[in-house]
Amino acid sequence: MSDRSRNETPASPPRRRFVRDAALGLAAAAAAGGAAASGAHAAHAAGLASAPGARGGDADGEHWPEHARLVLSISMQFEAGGEPERGADSPFPDNLPAGLPDLAARTWFQYGYREGVPRLLDLWDKHGLKVTSHMVGAAALKSPELAREIVRRGHEAAAHGMDWRSQAGMSREEETRFVRDGMDAVERVTGQRPRGYNYNWLRRSPHTLSVLRELGFVYHIDDLSRDEPFIVPVDGGDFVVVPYTLHCNDIALIEGRHFSSRQFYEQLKDEFDQLYAEGATRRRVMSISTHDRIGGRPAVVRALDEFLGYALARPGVVGARKDALARWTLADRNSRREPVAT
Repeated sequence: MSDRSRNETPASPPRRRFVRDAALGLAAAAAAGGAAASGAHAAHAAGLASAPGARGGDADGEHWPEHARLVLSISMQFEAGGEPERGADSPFPDNLPAGLPDLAARTWFQYGYREGVPRLLDLWDKHGLKVTSHMVGAAALKSPELAREIVRRGHEAAAHGMDWRSQAGMSREEETRFVRDGMDAVERVTGQRPRGYNYNWLRRSPHTLSVLRELGFVYHIDDLSRDEPFIVPVDGGDFVVVPYTLHCNDIALIEGRHFSSRQFYEQLKDEFDQLYAEGATRRRVMSISTHDRIGGRPAVVRALDEFLGYALARPGVVGARKDALARWTLADRNSRREPVAT
């Protein structure tokens, strides 16, 4: 890691500091051995979660704590190292003779932990942002120091399965074991117990939400139906959906063969401008997804850097980890609720 990665980031402007402090406080409460945060941070987080201003339906525009208008919810997917020998998503065609490993695709994924994540971590530091990293268990085990560095810098370690197998066709017993193994691997490496989950390509089984609640998860992200977090009933209790995105997602738009980095920037900017306008009267979240071997490429990081500079210069724009969004949503009596979980 560079010297810069070991230093504290400079203090964020006041409009971003509350989310940064809350995220750090929540990390301290959830982690056993993760990056430490002060008692004041934890108290501040608890106060924000129940603050009168954190309401989803107020007419005065106070939809988030401390008058925030729009929250950037950023994912940094840590998957490289957990992919199979062949058949994983990459820019290369699956035209190898049977039985041979895909060595070209392997280098594509190696870029994620060798270059991509370190570059993205420096980008988040530059803008004073804390993000959520959904970690494939096998990837965290392959690059444990990098996984720990993510948490040391104040980011959330969430779960993303044990490997790249699909959960959709698993029995409940198989799926429970698969989810638990990935969760345990992330906690063993980082010291932080995951509270959020991301499925492989959003495809889950009919019993996945019940499995997640049984294992102590608070939220999942694999839902595209809203631009704000909301609550659904699962096994008689509340469970939070922090919506994901495919249209502000590097793997869907770029992956080396679709959008250019300039087109990605324009997509992010257009999405932001619309949601920022709506944020004057409604609770709004902008979801952005980056993947280690794609979002960490130099051209994409440059586009993200320019976008974040543009977005965070607007009054009331903040960034927050998804665990913080989930907890605020649960604590707010005006959060949107759906009668049935999809």
